[in-house]
Amino acid sequence: MFKHILVPIDGSKTSMLAVSKAAGLAKTFGSKVTLLYVIDPYPFTGVGADFGYGQEQYLTAATAEANSAIDAAKKAMAEAGVQAEGVIAEGHVVHDAIVDAVKNVGADLIVMGSHGRRGLEKLMLGSVTQRILSLVHIPVLVVRD
Repeated sequence: MFKHILVPIDGSKTSMLAVSKAAGLAKTFGSKVTLLYVIDPYPFTGVGADFGYGQEQYLTAATAEANSAIDAAKKAMAEAGVQAEGVIAEGHVVHDAIVDAVKNVGADLIVMGSHGRRGLEKLMLGSVTQRILSLVHIPVLVVRD
């Protein structure tokens, strides 16, 4: 039924719950799985040598965190008997990077976690999941924590 599942992850407990659900679906349907971690390449604003040094340190740390999250998700997939590919994407807006990845890998299902933020927290932090639901034209399985 689903040939290619995209699983956006961020290393959180909720994203690992989504990995678990995606593994079950992939095993059932024989689906290919792509794990996606999005790094914001420009989180800083500023000018000068100090800014450049901070940016380099940030990118190194963010890439290490992304690799760690992908490795943990691949391990969970492997334990469920599913092979998965890990991709690190750069994007200032996470939901845009996910939409691009859907097109690039040819996904026909997204399985992603939602932290279930409400009220002021949701207003301030936004909801990547909500934006994805409004932007993509493929099924999205939302896994809540």
